[in-house]
Amino acid sequence: MSEEILEEEDTQKDKYLTFFLGEETYGIDIHVVMEIIGILPITKVPEVPDYVQGIINLRGKIIPVVDMRLRFRRAFRPYTDRTCVIVINVEDMLIGLIIDGVSEVLTIPAEQVVPPPELKAAQNRYIRGIGKPGDGQKVVLLLDWQKLFTEEDQAAMNGAQHGDAAPQAADEAK
Repeated sequence: MSEEILEEEDTQKDKYLTFFLGEETYGIDIHVVMEIIGILPITKVPEVPDYVQGIINLRGKIIPVVDMRLRFRRAFRPYTDRTCVIVINVEDMLIGLIIDGVSEVLTIPAEQVVPPPELKAAQNRYIRGIGKPGDGQKVVLLLDWQKLFTEEDQAAMNGAQHGDAAPQAADEAK
């Protein structure tokens, strides 16, 4: 069984799901991507960060969804038929990333990845590296999915994900 796991990890090595936010192309490690879906009805949740749009019900699982445009402090763009949700697994929690559109899965070997430029540290905290796919293609901003959400963000989304927090509070108020 461990050989199967090693083979699976090896086939996913250096592979990134690429997607668009405006004119920029981003990539996220394929091994954290669970699935890609279209926009579903979003239920707003109070007291979560602005970029958390709410929660969706995906086949009975409640998943918080984050608008990546807002996460990266960009202007909101109304959702279209090309808007997608990339469902990722972050520390055993499913999170949906709302993006403008999916591109493709690219293989970008480690030797074609360079560190992000030293601009403002805060602006680069989510970017792990710059992928250079070659053939004159645009560069790909590779996300550091482990730094996308702070522990506080994850706690807020986890509370939104488990609908049991509100009923407990209501019971305690009685």
